[in-house]
Amino acid sequence: MTNFGDAVRLFFQNYANFNGRASRSMYWWVCLLNCIVCVACMSVGSVVGSETLGNILWGVYALAVLVPSLAISVRRMHDIGKGGGWIFISLIPLVGGIWYLVLACTDSEPFDNRFGPVPVAPIAKY
Repeated sequence: MTNFGDAVRLFFQNYANFNGRASRSMYWWVCLLNCIVCVACMSVGSVVGSETLGNILWGVYALAVLVPSLAISVRRMHDIGKGGGWIFISLIPLVGGIWYLVLACTDSEPFDNRFGPVPVAPIAKY
């Protein structure tokens, strides 16, 4: 299981790496990071009194993490044995988002698959 710090570090280190696998914990830690940044951007806009500023800050961040977010989503699909194209299932109205959520929540394949070895949490260096 990957912790928050390792997941964020690996997220940015693998900026445009669409190969390999991403564990379920790594994927969801990155989703949490994105939610925290969204709330922080909107809060800054609220404190300053400009909703537009919050939207601009969030837009800049979202644009900056677009490629790594797509990459980790593809690697997450690889982890469950699906091709990267499965991320586009979420584009189907009504059921697509639910279907993708179920896939993203699916447990990893416990063995090496065609996309690589089972992702192992990095060993923390203290």
